Amino acid sequence: MSLFICATCGTQYPESDQPPAECPICVDDRQYVHPDGQRWTTLEDLRPHFKNVIAEVEPGLHRIKSEPKVALGQQAFLIQTPHGNVLWDCITLIDAATVEAINRLGGVQAIAVSHPHYHSAIVEWSHAFDHAPIYLHADHRDWVLRPDPAVVLWEGEQLALWDGVTIIRCGGHFPGSTVLHWRAGADGRGVLLTGDTIDIGADSRYMSFMYSYPNMIPLSAAKIRQIVRAVEPFDFDRMYEAFGQVTGHDAKAGLLFSAERYIRAITD
Repeated sequence: MSLFICATCGTQYPESDQPPAECPICVDDRQYVHPDGQRWTTLEDLRPHFKNVIAEVEPGLHRIKSEPKVALGQQAFLIQTPHGNVLWDCITLIDAATVEAINRLGGVQAIAVSHPHYHSAIVEWSHAFDHAPIYLHADHRDWVLRPDPAVVLWEGEQLALWDGVTIIRCGGHFPGSTVLHWRAGADGRGVLLTGDTIDIGADSRYMSFMYSYPNMIPLSAAKIRQIVRAVEPFDFDRMYEAFGQVTGHDAKAGLLFSAERYIRAITD
């Protein structure tokens, strides 16, 4: 029996004798099946060839990424707070060295994931840190492909994990796509961790939005306005997305400008 992992998106499935016939996440039109067909791997196959690198990107915030790239190549973040540490988004690879390094930083008391493309090996991560609760928006109920008692499906538009750390439902990429607001980040000016619900462009001052990034399917103006409305009540000066991009100052102003620019482009 093995816990098979889709090699393309990195999602881990329940224990079985044979891999699933297909990965529902990859056959969805927001993702893709590899041109060579559906492929599978396991953590046992990955661990000898890959490692995780953990680096501080600002006080209280560490980025976690796999080298070489595993599956989609997204990065996770560990937010350190006086009330406990939050793992924002998740990656597939987890090993003893990673667990030891994160425990030196205070461990993980909660996990929150922006959308199903980054569900990856969330249950493995939860179990490694005393079955830390995994907070997923209830709109993603059908995308929980390895069910576990640690999964907490929350409803509504906002969830305060504790003071100063809030998950915000934005929709867009998926109906339940979320971002995380960390009030103490950026020296108290606020940080928004966005996965790719809001993606940062090469310019780093401005952002974009997509229904499907690999298939280049845009979002509607209504969905973009929904994203902006969801985060507008929060103050944030800096923004981090899932693939290494970070804004400079005035991230909120950049978001408002970017949303209007996008809407003009798709409605002109």
